[in-house]
Order: sequence, then structure tokens, then C-alpha cells
Amino acid sequence: MIITNQEIKLPKPEFSGMMSLEESLYKRRTIRDYKNEPLTLQEVSQLLWSIQGITDLDWGLRTTPSAGALYPLEIYIVVGNIKNLDPGIYKYHPQKHSLIKTLDGDKRKELYTAALQQESIIQAPVNFVIAAIFQKTSIKYGSRAERYVWLEAGHAAQNLLLQATALNLGAVPIGAFYDNEVKETLRLQKEEEPLYIIPTGRK
Repeated sequence: MIITNQEIKLPKPEFSGMMSLEESLYKRRTIRDYKNEPLTLQEVSQLLWSIQGITDLDWGLRTTPSAGALYPLEIYIVVGNIKNLDPGIYKYHPQKHSLIKTLDGDKRKELYTAALQQESIIQAPVNFVIAAIFQKTSIKYGSRAERYVWLEAGHAAQNLLLQATALNLGAVPIGAFYDNEVKETLRLQKEEEPLYIIPTGRK
């Protein structure tokens, strides 16, 4: 297994689209089956920005609200079929709007096994994994931190689902998986806890 630190600069996100927020809300559906077609790097860039993209350079504010603006979420993608992006696992860096490749190779099968063999994970050209470092929030909010982090993960997931809808893509939020197996598959840091898997692809 090859571990890398290759950085990939993502295309700039768009701040206006062809579909209104109201239409995205109306059309959003859980989609579990995807065509065997790749996504583009521009689409992946837009989806990542929707989850944790920077919206205020001076203050570092993001698309998702965060208790105390502490931003405990860490976003990974498990790539199988993205144009101009090799299969592997990548970590999103919001400040640079870039990806750092952390592992080589298509890891969708391992993720599928860790998530109770849900077919959407194998079919999807990319799986978004939302993880969190709870300590970032508990430093300020103590025992309330767990609640705040889970709320934030929900906000981030809904952003992704609505952005996928606006791009005419399908996605499904998955919460059923073995935490430790997902951590092992992605080689997460000890303090990082996986909260969500969201397979995304063409419907």
C-alpha cells in the first residue's frame, strides 16, 4: 500500500447555478443506484465546497454553521472513477480548496465491507466521508460538544445532498457502518471519528 502526500488544487467553485435552492429542496431524493460513469473534477470541487468551503477569507467562515466557528469536521473522499483524478483516498483542505492524497488505490470495496455491504458504495464513483475531531469543540463546550458536532455533520450532509441535486447527481446518506473498520480503511487519525458516508454518482 502506497501512502502519499500529493496535493491537488481543485477548480474554483461556482457561486451561482442553473437550479434554485427551492427547486433543489423540491427535487432532493435519496438515490442509491448510479450509472457506471465518472464524475468530473469540477463536480467534485463543487460538492466539497458545499460541505466545508470557505465563504469569508478574513474570518475563515464556511458553508456549514459550526458551534463557536471551531470546525471539527474533516472531509475525505474515497475515489473510484473521477476524470483526471487517480483512484485513492483524499483529504479536503478548505483553506486551499485542495485535496491531499493520503492513500493510493480504489478502496471502495473495503469501505463497502466496512459499511455492511451496501451496494451504493461500490457503484458510486466517489464516496464522501464526514469525520470529526470532537476535541476541537469540547475544549469550549464540554459535554455539549457531542451534540453540536453531530448537528454540524447533519448540516454538512444536507449541503452536499442539495448540491448534488442541483448538479443533477444522486446521493445517499449512510450512517450504518463499523466505525473502526471505516477508520482503518481510510487510515484516519486516532482522534478522527467517522460520522457519515455519502456515495454520490450519476443517476
